[in-house]
Amino acid sequence: MLHYAVVFLVIALIAALFGFGGIAAGAVGIAKILFFVFVIMAVVTFVLSLLKRR
Repeated sequence: MLHYAVVFLVIALIAALFGFGGIAAGAVGIAKILFFVFVIMAVVTFVLSLLKRR
């Protein structure tokens, strides 16, 4: 999932470089959502793995 967030960020940067503001804004929004979903899933997995060890 982190891979997709980075891909959309690169797409946003390239689109912004060529002047496509709407596409860049959409890609940045998707990248932000995917990044935060990844972070939340990583934290939940970490906490669950700590709880299983006990």
